[in-house]
Amino acid sequence: MSKPYILYGWHLSFFSGKTRAYLRYKNVPFEDREVDALTLMRRIPQKTGATVMPVVVTPEGEWLQDTKHICDVLEQRFRDHPVLPPTPRQAFAAQLLELWADEWWIPPAMHYRWVYPENYALFERDAGRALLPGFPGFLQKRLAAYVAGTLRGYLPSVGVVPDQYAVMERWTENMLDVLEAHFARLPYLFGARPSIADFALLGPMYGHLNRDPMPKRTLIDPRPQLQAWVERMNAPPPEPAGDFLADDAIPDTLQQVFDAVFSEFYPMLEGIRDEVRKFAPKLSPQRSRLPRTLGPITFPMGEGRFQRRAMPYTLWMKQRILDDYRSRAPEHRTAIESWLQQQGAASVTGFDPGPRLRRKGLHVCLDTHG
Repeated sequence: MSKPYILYGWHLSFFSGKTRAYLRYKNVPFEDREVDALTLMRRIPQKTGATVMPVVVTPEGEWLQDTKHICDVLEQRFRDHPVLPPTPRQAFAAQLLELWADEWWIPPAMHYRWVYPENYALFERDAGRALLPGFPGFLQKRLAAYVAGTLRGYLPSVGVVPDQYAVMERWTENMLDVLEAHFARLPYLFGARPSIADFALLGPMYGHLNRDPMPKRTLIDPRPQLQAWVERMNAPPPEPAGDFLADDAIPDTLQQVFDAVFSEFYPMLEGIRDEVRKFAPKLSPQRSRLPRTLGPITFPMGEGRFQRRAMPYTLWMKQRILDDYRSRAPEHRTAIESWLQQQGAASVTGFDPGPRLRRKGLHVCLDTHG
C-alpha cells in the first residue's frame, strides 16, 4: 500500500478548510495533521520558503503550498470527479468565484474573528493545543497569544479598522442572504455537484464564520440552507453523484453574487494593477519580488466604500484566469463573451492585467521572461 498524502493545517485556518474538503471529495488518501510549532516555524519554511498553512505533502515527498497549486497538481493525479466544470461559461464563472472567495472574503473573515472577544477562547484552545501538543496549558496559551498578536497585526492592511466595521457587516449579511436563497434552490453553486468555487467559498464559511462562536451564532445558524451546504461540503459521499447544470447554465440565483464581482471586486483588481504598475519601476531582473502589500486602494463595497492595501498576489490569480480564457477554442471564448455581455461586463475578458507576474511562495515577482 502506498504512503498517504499528508495535509498540514488547522480547522481554524481559512485555506485549510478549502483544501481538506477538496481532498475528501476527490477521495485522496490523506492524513489530516494539525500543524505544530516545529512544523510551522521550521519544517514548512525549509520545504516551501514560507511560514504558511495549509501544506500538502505527497507520497513522493513533495511539499505543495498554495491552494491553487495544490488543486492543480491533484486534479492531474485524481481525475475522477473534476471540480472545474467542462463547459466554458461555467468554468469561467467558477474560476471567478474561486478568486472572489479566496481574496474578497478575507477582510470579513478576519473582522468577525478578531473584533469580537468571545471568539478568542476557541482560537486560544485550538491553536495552543495544535502548536504545543502535550505541553502545559500556560505555555500553549502564551504561544497562541503570540500567534494571535501576529494575525491581529494584519488587520489594518486588509481594511479591518473601526471606520469600516459597519460597511463590512452590512455587506456580509446581505451576501449571506443571497447565498441562503441560492442554496435553498441548489445543493451547490453550479448544480448538484461541487465546483472549485464551492471549495474556495468554504474557506471563510467553515474555518471562520461557522466555527467562531459569534459569527456562527449570528450569521450561519440563522441561515439553515447555508449551514447545510457547509455540512455537505465537509462530508461528501464516498461516491459523489450529481452533475453541473445542463446547457452550461449559470443559476439566476447567483445574479447578485456576479453583480458584486463585477461592480466591487473588479474595481479592487484595477486598483491592485495600478499599484503594481507604480511599484514595478523600482524592481530589476535581480530583485523582481513584489512586497506582499502595496499602497492603499479604495473601491465599492455594497452601498459604501472600502479601503485596504493592494495585494499583488490577487492580480497573479486573475492573470491565471485570463490565461485559461485565452487558451480556449474560439467557440468557447465566444460563449464566455456572450454571457459576460448579458451581465453588462463585456470588458472583463479585455481586462488589462498589468505587468506579467509569477508566484514564488507567498509572494509574486515580475515575470521578466513572460
